Amino acid sequence: MIEKLAPGAALTAEEILADYRVAFRSRVASVIGAREVVSGKAVFGIMGDGKEVAQVALARVMRPGDWRAGYYRDQTLMLALGLLSLRGLFAQLYGDTNIEREPASGGRQMNNQFATRLLDANGDWLPQLTQANSASGFGSVAFQMSSALGLAYASKLYRGVEGLANQSAGFSNHGDEVTFASIGNASAAEGIFFETLNAAGVLQVPLVALVWDDGYGISVPNELQMVRSSVSEALSGFAGDEETRGFEIHAVPGWDYPRLLDVYQQAADAARAKHVPVLVHVTELTQPLGHSTSGSHERYKDRPRLDWELEYDCLARMRTWLLSSGVAERDRLEQLETEDRAHVESERDAAWKDYCAELEPPRRRLRALLDRVAQEAPGVDVTPLRQALDAPPDAKRRAVAGQAARALYLLRDREVKVKDELNAFLAEQRDAGRRTYTSHLFSESAQSPLEVEEVKPEYSDSSPTVDGRHVLVRCFEHHLSSDPRVFVVGEDVGRLGDVNLVYEGLQAKFGDLRIADTGIREATILGQGIGAALRGLRPIVDIQYLDYFKFALEIASDDLATLHFRTAGGQKAPVIIRTKGHRLVGITHAGSPMAEILHSCRGIYLCVPRDMTRAAGMYNTLFRGDNPALVIEVLNGYRLKERVPDNLSSFTVPLGIPEVLRPGKDVTVITYGALCRIALEAAATLAGLGVEMELIDVQTLSPFDRAGRIIESVKKTGALVCLDEDVPGGASAHMLREVLEVQGGYDHLDSAPVTLSGTENRPAYGGDGDYFTKPNHEDIVEAVYEIARERRPGALPRLFPR
Repeated sequence: MIEKLAPGAALTAEEILADYRVAFRSRVASVIGAREVVSGKAVFGIMGDGKEVAQVALARVMRPGDWRAGYYRDQTLMLALGLLSLRGLFAQLYGDTNIEREPASGGRQMNNQFATRLLDANGDWLPQLTQANSASGFGSVAFQMSSALGLAYASKLYRGVEGLANQSAGFSNHGDEVTFASIGNASAAEGIFFETLNAAGVLQVPLVALVWDDGYGISVPNELQMVRSSVSEALSGFAGDEETRGFEIHAVPGWDYPRLLDVYQQAADAARAKHVPVLVHVTELTQPLGHSTSGSHERYKDRPRLDWELEYDCLARMRTWLLSSGVAERDRLEQLETEDRAHVESERDAAWKDYCAELEPPRRRLRALLDRVAQEAPGVDVTPLRQALDAPPDAKRRAVAGQAARALYLLRDREVKVKDELNAFLAEQRDAGRRTYTSHLFSESAQSPLEVEEVKPEYSDSSPTVDGRHVLVRCFEHHLSSDPRVFVVGEDVGRLGDVNLVYEGLQAKFGDLRIADTGIREATILGQGIGAALRGLRPIVDIQYLDYFKFALEIASDDLATLHFRTAGGQKAPVIIRTKGHRLVGITHAGSPMAEILHSCRGIYLCVPRDMTRAAGMYNTLFRGDNPALVIEVLNGYRLKERVPDNLSSFTVPLGIPEVLRPGKDVTVITYGALCRIALEAAATLAGLGVEMELIDVQTLSPFDRAGRIIESVKKTGALVCLDEDVPGGASAHMLREVLEVQGGYDHLDSAPVTLSGTENRPAYGGDGDYFTKPNHEDIVEAVYEIARERRPGALPRLFPR
């Protein structure tokens, strides 16, 4: 047993005792939280028990401006940093939607997914240097590591990029900020953990990765999780020295408070001063309450292990050390513990009362309406509705809305005055509930890209005609020149200037921090962008081909797409993901999985420009906005000739506004990307056959046709073809729903709508493979012609007479 503090930890006895009290209160909160789940007041509980001492020690070395990207057991760290209150902990457990009481997610996330609010009510940045910050956690284990890399990379940029100092106010102090990324030992077996550490070692960024090791991943022991049963031993090859870039690696028992203080200080100093990444393996931790309220660890831990956990419980060890070292006397410690238990209970009680009090006004209104039902509709028994409304612990919004609806069911054949009031009340409750749980999927601020004013491209006799790629080179050069916050990360973007040369010469002009080559690691390339964007920078994340985006799809879907939503507008990361796809050849270089992206990445705008000029206009729009977006350029369009707008740096393409490429009166065809050019050629052929096709480029699949241009076309033609390269039922189904259901197009059709898409398989290699697996010129001509012929059989003969 250690009898004195390590030399580096200059803390007073009162400060040490304060740490113990935070840890003790956190443990009591875990026990009470588990009880609240069993009682039915909370739906699910996963707590931070067993990790308390390691986390109060960590809080001692974190400074204002530092970042946490973390593990869902970090409640003690959040409490110690003052970023979470006990009442807030219980508010989150109950799912309280009041942002003041539950600022992490407004009741949208499971408990212990922590976040600090980075934005004010208008969506503008709050200062990040006045306190430590926490990136929003989410349920996919280990995936916080990806954005943690970006948070640390931002410090490297703020320290190393000339001109950023003027942009860093409120975000960085010369890159001195350290990112502390915490993770459980079992989650450290995930590939993203290794990918992140490898990237951090290569980049040399101030990332301190903390692995809380309690020996298990739910029921699976370490020997089945990690080589040598130890993450620090398994990663010993990542260690650097004076000649080799790499990590500092430490291992320290999680119950040894003095040693933890010393190791953490060494780690923080190295990361802060030298931007050296550090791995701290916190060992010999326990989990007294088991994995969560849904399971008991007694089912898979034997008696010797359970006995060991009792002996090495970090709180018990710290308590013994406090007494033996003279930091506290037994009587005082017991008194404080009694007070702290009572305090936690009182905060739990207050959190529950706050939660219930907000629900009481609508419940009271519904009770009054039910009384009116009983008076105005004799014989209608509302007693069961009253009982269900008041049945504990179901004091939830759903009880109010549900019982109001059931009252209307009972009144379906009664004409009474209260019916209208009940209908209005129910509509109000449903609208409020849906707004509470669905807002902020996309930016709702004045900086939303949807608020960017359209500026049309301007041309003159002197406008040059160039390969399409040169339009993008000039576009990106402008943004890099005018805004030092802009940077590009991706494979082959630097020295090569991209495989299609859209960054040609830009690294030589702007340096290797702003046009940065990376390894083949799409998930952490995206993470670099997310973390940096959280810290006020404007990244372009370059994914070499659309098919490779799938390596980053988990990060895009679970982290980036949900970030603004899951924080109820409290955080944003306006990342621009640039890639290219659609028509080329081969199974992994010709993908167009639009529906896959649409369905999994709601929250990220999906831009599908038909050429590089339209792409440049979309980039101009997105850089003026604050919502993340994916821009998919046409892979075989970089060497097609385009005229460069005279106002290339300032013109904008509005999101969600389709463009009519060719007017027509017979059939409306909507499409995007590479198919626009093929469809235009088909339209010319159709005109020679007596059919006038109206061709519309939707330009963005999300948002989709905010102007209602497509429905106006359908009203004119009475026919609709959705044309795309996705699999059947993919993006075509999305477009069809938007036009028929959302815009009401069904009522204006004279014939059945048609989808013309790719085949079910991936595209095969070669020109013939492309021709027979994706819509081609002849497919379009024949499909549109047959729709027109159906309505004018006498005027249009069969194309292929039998």
